[in-house]
Amino acid sequence: MKAVYTMGLSIDLHGKVAVITGATGQLGRVMARTLAAAGADIAVHYARNADMAAQLVEEIRALRDPDGTPRRAMAIQADITREADVLRMAEEIRAALGDADIVVNNAVIQYDWQSILAQPLADFQPQFDSCVMQSVLTARAFLPAMQAKRQGRFIGINTECSILCNANSGAYAAAKAGMTGLYRVLAKEVGGDNITVNQISPGWTVSDRDRANGTEVAPDYDEKIPLKRRGTDLEIAHAVVFLASNLASYITGVNLPVCGGAV
Repeated sequence: MKAVYTMGLSIDLHGKVAVITGATGQLGRVMARTLAAAGADIAVHYARNADMAAQLVEEIRALRDPDGTPRRAMAIQADITREADVLRMAEEIRAALGDADIVVNNAVIQYDWQSILAQPLADFQPQFDSCVMQSVLTARAFLPAMQAKRQGRFIGINTECSILCNANSGAYAAAKAGMTGLYRVLAKEVGGDNITVNQISPGWTVSDRDRANGTEVAPDYDEKIPLKRRGTDLEIAHAVVFLASNLASYITGVNLPVCGGAV
């Protein structure tokens, strides 16, 4: 088959429904806005921050296509570690927006970092549940509809920490490393259905909180990065949009570090 080349490549997600877990977080909200700017309708998942979820939905619905068609969005609350909640979330999204074309597993439970010998044992299981089991549950809830349509994007937000494995990151790094095994297996299981399964591993990312506090620059950390700076939330969101698009149609099973060359 002859390749067809086009000028002015662009990412167009119009007609796609994207689900973002943890969409009200510092990084999640930028992903939601960026996917919506590319044309996707957005299901804004949240655990507790209903106010931010409502704000995001309002922002997204204010977007208009050139013909005046508004972007669609909804807020949905769920505990992403509970099967019943995730299944309910999928049904409510289907009823309001249609079946998901893109799932971004971004939500995570965070604990204080301690040595493995000192970390409370009670921290390990919830950390695993919020990383690995979230992905299992969302896969079971959303992938069958993608299989039926024979297209879809399943994206996990990992971390450079699961590759660096620095001291005191044991619970977090172990849970995120578990995601990598799961996503690589899943990529092989659903690839025949034209579904891609990928991860992004951000570094320590500049967010709105940093901008408000004036903490964008972290000299000790920045010096260790080949690009000599922290990445931004928008740079991570751009990688998500790329993997969600047709430009990444032949990429699957990948864990893409977006961390300035730290790993």
